[in-house]
Amino acid sequence: MATMATTPGEDGSRRNWTFLTNHGHVLLAIARNPTARLRDVADEVGVTEHAAQAIVADLEAGGYLRRTRVGRRNEYTINPKGRFRHPAEADQQVGALLALFAAEPAGDVTADR
Repeated sequence: MATMATTPGEDGSRRNWTFLTNHGHVLLAIARNPTARLRDVADEVGVTEHAAQAIVADLEAGGYLRRTRVGRRNEYTINPKGRFRHPAEADQQVGALLALFAAEPAGDVTADR
């Protein structure tokens, strides 16, 4: 499981936060490996298997992915045309987010200076 960076709080405590929600992390993990077991997705994202199951159910109900049974496993198909749920981003498709994280890293922009 990956560890998150921490940010110092005003009172000296350390706070964990990320720009993406667990729903976003699960969607990205499944996009990277559509045949992954939920146990592995949960471990990658840093949530329980039960939480990963609930998130996948939410994503499926929202039309962001489709689950197909293949033998004893599930295979997931992402709907890249699904729209973001928040009104501020509702005009954008999730495929753009998936493409952003699937793209080759641009590298450290300060390394060329």
